Amino acid sequence: MAGSVIAVARDATHRFSKTPMPEIRIVAGLGIEGDAHQGVTVKHRSRVRADPTQPNLRQVHLIHSELFDELAAQGFSISPADLGENITTKDIDLLGLPRGAILRIGDQVQLEVTGLRNPCSQIETFQKGLLGAVLVKGNDGKLIRKSGIMAVVRSGGTVRPGDGITVAYPAPPYLPLERV
Repeated sequence: MAGSVIAVARDATHRFSKTPMPEIRIVAGLGIEGDAHQGVTVKHRSRVRADPTQPNLRQVHLIHSELFDELAAQGFSISPADLGENITTKDIDLLGLPRGAILRIGDQVQLEVTGLRNPCSQIETFQKGLLGAVLVKGNDGKLIRKSGIMAVVRSGGTVRPGDGITVAYPAPPYLPLERV
């Protein structure tokens, strides 16, 4: 599976949307340099309140740009970084990846997929009805979380729009993504 980076973003403060950048620097074991979610332990405010010593499984947030097309068909207007992602991708089935898959971006960066992003109520403040569009029930009654995936940094470097992405799968059996 091969795809590409459409956009990159970061933000030093905890806001819903991030700021698009021409490039981002990714640091092994920490996340995006200059981003509020960078660190070895959790930085997401609700998780810090629960237990600030938890490992940070949410160092990098990725969303597939195809979601924006799906949402546009439902009347929403979403651009890269609007939903708080660090990396917007194209032609990678992010939601279909197993836990432990490695995303290789460019020549250096390796991100290990840890799980699904669980959309929070702030998404409703951003655009009314959006939570229901990215958190839906499947035919089996289970929740489908469409708002991207989370990863930790195994190998750092610089990421820019246009960089290629390849996927290395872990040894089977594949573990499905769960919310992190």
